[in-house]
Amino acid sequence: MKLASLKEGGRDGSLIVVSRDLSRAVRAEGISATLQQALDDWQRAAPRLNALYEQLQEGAAVGAFALDVNVLASPLPRAYEFVDGSAYLPHVERVRRARGATVPESFYSDPLMYQAVSAGFLGPRDPVVVTSEAYGIDLEAEVVVLTDDVPMAVTPADAVAHIQLIGLINDVSLRNLIPDELAKGFGFLQSKPRSALSPVLVTPDELGDAWRDCKVHLPLHSQINGAWFGSPEAGEDMQFDFAQLIAHAAKTRPLAAGTIVGSGTVANADEARGASCLAEKRMLEIIRDGKPSTAFLHFGDRVRIEMRDAVGQTIFGAIEQQIVAAE
Repeated sequence: MKLASLKEGGRDGSLIVVSRDLSRAVRAEGISATLQQALDDWQRAAPRLNALYEQLQEGAAVGAFALDVNVLASPLPRAYEFVDGSAYLPHVERVRRARGATVPESFYSDPLMYQAVSAGFLGPRDPVVVTSEAYGIDLEAEVVVLTDDVPMAVTPADAVAHIQLIGLINDVSLRNLIPDELAKGFGFLQSKPRSALSPVLVTPDELGDAWRDCKVHLPLHSQINGAWFGSPEAGEDMQFDFAQLIAHAAKTRPLAAGTIVGSGTVANADEARGASCLAEKRMLEIIRDGKPSTAFLHFGDRVRIEMRDAVGQTIFGAIEQQIVAAE
């Protein structure tokens, strides 16, 4: 099934069930008011939401309406936790190589992960508002999963059953603020503003054979100002699958229902597939030419992030955002 949230009913939105082709929707009234409420009681809510989804597919859902993606909030407008990994080592290797550093051996056995911003997510059509272009505005196209309640010290084998929803995210980064923050030795803060989730989140079964080994085996497409930017395969070169990332995050603490776990920037060893963030393209230019030639995003620029199935049908809907100067 596919789930989204309308910009109504308070800051957590109103949960709706969306048709497979994203053309129609119906409110989840009488089941769960919000997606967080559904995730809190997933074992009870999921079968009822799925039954409503089947009714919507059959044209029998009472109160169904045409879906307008422009009025959607983030599917999960705010989350208790968002932990973002960096599971694609080609991305890590290029960034470090560009500054003359090697990748420590531990990176191949112990996931990189940080605590990300979860107090609020932008809607899929909301602008990215930034104070200054000098901050180095960048997109980051990633895949995310959402969990139900995950026990502390869960094993990767057991973590699989806790993956309930899958989606995309534009994990916005302010690249020029990152070096000074990391130099303090205490992680990201100002360099990571709010991100945007895809219009809908889907259950793993919606992906069919593309969901296997706890990875999404489909290309992730990015555009900047209507021009192709990258289509790396999300199922390739992912050093740690989502079950391993969840187990890593839950090593010393349980994860609350609704926790978002990110893959990190999707990247492949094959450079011809393009990139999912400008930083990586700039690093390749530094490696090749000694300096970057691609600029970060400017005010007025538009980004689009989308994943399509084998027949070209959009799965999660597209994240489409314009970079806007703060007033």
